Amino acid sequence: MDTLSRRGFLAAGAAAIAAARMPGPAFAQGGAPISLSASTRTLDIDGRAATVFGLAGPGGQGLVLDPGQRFRIDLANDLDIETIIHWHGQVPPNAQDGVPDMPMPLLAPGETRSYDFEPRQGTHWMHSHVPFQEMQLLAAPLIVRSPEDLVADRQEVVMFLHDFSFSPPEEVMAGITGGHGSAGHGASPHHGGTAPAQAMPMQGMNHGAMDHGAMGHGATGGMAMDLNDHDWDAYLANDRTLSDPEVITVDRGGRIRLRVINAAAATVFWIDSGAVGARLVAVDGNAVRPLPGRRFGLAMGQRLDLEIDLPNEGGAWPILALREGARERTGLILATRGAEIRRLDAVAEAEAPAFDTDLAQEARLVAPDALPERPVDRSRMLMLGGSMQPYLWTIDGAVWGRHQPVTARSGERVVLSFHNMSMMAHPMHLHGHVFRVVGLNGRRIAGALRDTVHVPPMSMVDVALDAGEAARWMLHCHHMPHLSTGMMTEFLVTASA
Repeated sequence: MDTLSRRGFLAAGAAAIAAARMPGPAFAQGGAPISLSASTRTLDIDGRAATVFGLAGPGGQGLVLDPGQRFRIDLANDLDIETIIHWHGQVPPNAQDGVPDMPMPLLAPGETRSYDFEPRQGTHWMHSHVPFQEMQLLAAPLIVRSPEDLVADRQEVVMFLHDFSFSPPEEVMAGITGGHGSAGHGASPHHGGTAPAQAMPMQGMNHGAMDHGAMGHGATGGMAMDLNDHDWDAYLANDRTLSDPEVITVDRGGRIRLRVINAAAATVFWIDSGAVGARLVAVDGNAVRPLPGRRFGLAMGQRLDLEIDLPNEGGAWPILALREGARERTGLILATRGAEIRRLDAVAEAEAPAFDTDLAQEARLVAPDALPERPVDRSRMLMLGGSMQPYLWTIDGAVWGRHQPVTARSGERVVLSFHNMSMMAHPMHLHGHVFRVVGLNGRRIAGALRDTVHVPPMSMVDVALDAGEAARWMLHCHHMPHLSTGMMTEFLVTASA
């Protein structure tokens, strides 16, 4: 392989090209709120300028908070369109959750809105809750350190993953919804408006109707899964491709805490540590019993933390993100000072496999701090359905606007069963709550604490939670084209009697 040479700025408009900067610590004088701005920025993607959105804090894109630091933020909308930001993985008061008109309206251009709540520790992120804006990279890391993080002898590294298109989201979605589906090609988004899409009703739609009982849980009956419904122009790690990856300077024999966030609109990634082994120590910001390995997957909206112990020698160690079911990849490089950095091709020699179709990875995750055992007060099965033609995705056979809310009373122990009867996987995200994975394909487990769970085709995942604040909380698929065509409902919590 060739030695990697650093690319200069584009000849035209060099001053407008912003260097990729992941967040540094965010401090405010005298406990004053931290300023965060939704704004535009320009990236250099494989030698081509791309104007995208971003969330700029005091230390770069995103925020890092220290233990005990409140989430006191003044969010300014410096865009020329309305927007709203959801604090993914946090449990704020419902009014601060960041969903259009539930209950707060979008921020008008030039408007500033204040937020103040106690944040949850761990690897989280923040993003627009307007799907087209998230597809334009209006998202950033949100890291809340623990006391252990401050004293541990290790280096923290963030890897923030995106899929990217030079085409406007409307064109991407027009291609996707055109029904060119089947494993690896695509159709595109929803109305691109300011609120979640209110899609048309299902008319003669195929819900992926299959005899689940005859095939058994987790089986696809020989039918092909639809892994990727759009081929993106680029796959980014910290706003860069492998033609010019971020190179992180590390120490010989050092320990790395790698915080990986899948902020992609519609791409599942495998995280491959290559020549150095890793331990998976947290998912969705919550600790798990350390799980050794060299390849771990994560779906859209999910996060994972890896601990990596580097050899006591000089060298360069790529950490790659492999697109499932395809050859494309991205990543960053850990390298000691003076190490030779070799060029990496953005296309691998072989396709990466589909992610966790048998839920084997999820089955191995155990939370050391579990929900306390107690009787279940309420259970609800949620049927996940849809098809590539017509391109429409549903919960309980309905799209947003025609949905029947999932109901509970505050304080109740609730078990939700996500039963996927379609041929695409769905990363299901619940706002305002943390849940524990307690069942996989009918088998009871004591799994991980999460806020986003990957539900493969023809599979069922059960999660348990304690219903929180009496309010309307979003429950949706975090695949943006699925969300855009209506794959969302609400978890309606009422006050306890």
